[in-house]
Amino acid sequence: MPFKKGLIEIYTGNGKGKTTASIGLAIRAAGYGNKILIVHFMKSKKYGESNIINEIKNIDEIYLGKPYFVTKNPEIKKLFPDAVLFEPGNPPKEYVELIENGLKDTENKMVSGEYDMIILDELITAIHFELINIKKVLEFLDKKPENVEIVMTGRYAPKEIIDRADLVTEMIEVKHPYQKGIEAREGIEY
Repeated sequence: MPFKKGLIEIYTGNGKGKTTASIGLAIRAAGYGNKILIVHFMKSKKYGESNIINEIKNIDEIYLGKPYFVTKNPEIKKLFPDAVLFEPGNPPKEYVELIENGLKDTENKMVSGEYDMIILDELITAIHFELINIKKVLEFLDKKPENVEIVMTGRYAPKEIIDRADLVTEMIEVKHPYQKGIEAREGIEY
C-alpha cells in the first residue's frame, strides 16, 4: 500500500540504535505491503539483520561498503588494524566512486516507482567522511517522488540535511558497554 505522502526521516546522534530503528521501520512498512530498499553505505555484508531481511519478500538490500572502516582518527587503528586512514579532504578515490555511483543507482531506483521506502543507512556518516558531497545528497532529495519515504541514518547530520527533513531523531549515548571494555556482540551490536 503506497504512502500518500512520503516524508524524509533522519536517525542521527552518537548513540546506538540508528540502523536498528530504520530496520524496524522497514519491517513495519513491509508488514503493510510496502516495498522497501535498504542501501547500506560504508558497510560490508556482515550484520545479523541481513540474515532475516533476505527472507522478507518486499525488502531488498544493497551493500556499498568496504570490509574496513574509513576514519580520520588514527586511534581507530588500535581497535581495527585493517582500518583505512585518510587525511581530511582526501578520502580514497575508489571509495568515493563506490558511494557516488551507489547514490546515483539508488536515485534511479527511487524514481522508478518500484519502492515505497528507501533507507540510506550511514549515508550521513559518508557525508561526514567526505565520501560524498552534501550537494549530491541534497540533489538526490530534490528528486524524491511525493509518495516515497526516505530514511537516512548516521552520525554527524549536517544542518542542511536536518533542515530538509520532516522528522529528526537524535540518539544520544548516555552509557554504553564498551565503556566497561565489553566488545561488540553478535546479534546485538552487529
